[in-house]
Amino acid sequence: MSEIDTLSFGDGFAHMTDDTEMHFGTAHVVGVEAIKAFFVKIDEPLNITHEVLEFWTAPDGVCLLRGEATMAKKTEPENVVRAPFMHIFYLDDEDPMHIKTLRITAGPLQTEAVM
Repeated sequence: MSEIDTLSFGDGFAHMTDDTEMHFGTAHVVGVEAIKAFFVKIDEPLNITHEVLEFWTAPDGVCLLRGEATMAKKTEPENVVRAPFMHIFYLDDEDPMHIKTLRITAGPLQTEAVM
């Protein structure tokens, strides 16, 4: 999560490949570089911190991560918004060290405060 907060991508994104699919709300993004670019686009205008509250490993290569994001526009740092989020990771069947699909839900969120 710190890599998304700082937009300094490293080991955390090493588990994604050119075939990794990410679904974030209605957005569907394919490939690690496109996923990084997506996070830069949505998070660069924000001061944002993600806090991981829980992480579970389920059978059949599924991992669940629940947390809360605290964010504010860089131009309005006093207007802080918090949003719960859930990341669901589906690991590759043939290489479980790689993420096949990532599904992200966030909210409820006061979108007008940060968009």
